[in-house]
Amino acid sequence: MNNAITRFLGTSPLVRDYGMSFVLLLLVGLFSALTLKQQHPTGADAGRQVADLILVRHTKPRVLVITRNTPEDVEFSNAAIKRLEEKGARVLATVRGAAPDAKQSIEEVLKSGESIDAIAANDVTAKWTVYDRFPEVGAGKCVVPASYTWPDFLKVSNLLGVANQTAIYAIIAIGMTMVIITAGIDLSVGSLVALASVCVSILLRDCFGGISAGVAAVIIASTTSVLVCALAGAFNGFMITAFRIPPFIVTLGMMMMASGLSFKLSMGQSIPELPSSFFWLGRGHIFGIPNPILLMLALYMIAHIVMSRMVLGRYIYSIGGNEEAARLSGVPVTRVQLAVYTICGALAGLGGIVLTSQLSAGDPKFGLMYELEVIAAVVVGGTSLMGGQGKIFGTLIGAFIIAVIKNGMNLTDVDPFNQKIVLGAVLMIAVLLDTLRRKKGHR
Repeated sequence: MNNAITRFLGTSPLVRDYGMSFVLLLLVGLFSALTLKQQHPTGADAGRQVADLILVRHTKPRVLVITRNTPEDVEFSNAAIKRLEEKGARVLATVRGAAPDAKQSIEEVLKSGESIDAIAANDVTAKWTVYDRFPEVGAGKCVVPASYTWPDFLKVSNLLGVANQTAIYAIIAIGMTMVIITAGIDLSVGSLVALASVCVSILLRDCFGGISAGVAAVIIASTTSVLVCALAGAFNGFMITAFRIPPFIVTLGMMMMASGLSFKLSMGQSIPELPSSFFWLGRGHIFGIPNPILLMLALYMIAHIVMSRMVLGRYIYSIGGNEEAARLSGVPVTRVQLAVYTICGALAGLGGIVLTSQLSAGDPKFGLMYELEVIAAVVVGGTSLMGGQGKIFGTLIGAFIIAVIKNGMNLTDVDPFNQKIVLGAVLMIAVLLDTLRRKKGHR
C-alpha cells in the first residue's frame, strides 16, 4: 500500500505539477477554522432585513434609523429607509454619526410629541448606552440584523482583497516563471515596477495635461511605459546572450540602474497629478470583481496556452532542460532568451501601471522587494530554480499560497517578525522539496 502511494506521488502529473494546490486548500481550511466567529451583517441586505423585521412586529411603525457614517452603514441606512417607506412606515429621523448625534435626534423627536416604535440599528449602534437614558425608548426597541457564524477569512470582501493584492505579484510572476524555466533569473522586476510607475505618471502630468488627460492619453502613456520596461528586459537578454554574463549579475545591475533612473526622473518625489480615467484599471470593477483580478486571470490563460500549446513554450522548456542540446536541436536559443526577458520586463511594467492606478500616484519607491516576493511565488508554485520544470498555473497557486499565509497570519494577529520567519521557512521548504525531487529523478 505504501509503495503504491509512493509511486502515485512520484508519477501522477496532477500531484507532480500542481501538488501545491492541495497545500493551498489545507491553508484555506486552517485559516477558516482559526478565524471562525460570529458575524454581523452590514450593507444594503442587512438594512432590508432589519426593515422587514420591524414591519413584521409593527403595523405602520414610526422608526428611527441610527447608523455610523461609513460607506457600509450608509448603504444599510438607505436600504432600510427605502424598504420601510415602501411599506407605509414613517421614518422619523435618520442619524449617521456617533452616540451624541443619536441622543440629540431622540431628544428632538420626543420633544415634537412623536413616539418611537422601533430603532433600525446595526450591531455597533445598538450597543450604544444612549437609548436607556430615555424611558420612552430603551435599548429594547433596537432592531438589528440576525447574526451568523462564519470565518473572517472566507468573507467575500476578504477573499477579493487577497486576490486583488496578489494580482500584481502574480502578473509579474508570469514573466519570472518563463525566465526561471530557462534556468535564468531576473532581479530587476521590482525596480521596473517603479520605473513604469514614474514614467506613466510623468507622461500623464507633463505631456497630456495631468488630471484632465483623457482615455486615449492614458492608453498612450501606459503603453509607452510598458515598452520602456520591455526594452530594459530586452537589454538584460541581450547582455546575457551576447556576452554570456550570468543573469544574476546583469539583472542586479539593471535593478540598480532602473531604481536610480526612477528617482532621478521623479526627483525622489511622489507624483499624484493623475486623471480619474487612469484609475479604472486598478480600482474599477466588472460584475463586482476588481479589474486587476480579471486582468491577472486573462494573462494566465494566455500564458498557459503559450507554454503548453505553442512552439515558444516548448523552446523555453528545452532551453531550461539542456541549453546546449536545445541549440544542437535547432532551437533559436538566443532569440528565445531575448523574448523571455523582454516579456518579463513588459509584465513588470504592466504591474507598475496597475499599482500606480490602485494607489492613485506614481512613486519611485514602488516595487521595493517585489523581486523576492515574485521569485518566492514562482518557486513555491513548483518551478525549479535549476530550469526546465514548472507550470504557469503552478505559479498562480504559489502566489496565492504566499498571499493566504500573509492574510491568515494578519487575521490571527501573528507578530510581523514571526510572519517573516514563516514566509522564509516556506520558501526554504519549497526549494528543499525541489532539490529532493531532482535528486530522486537523477537516481
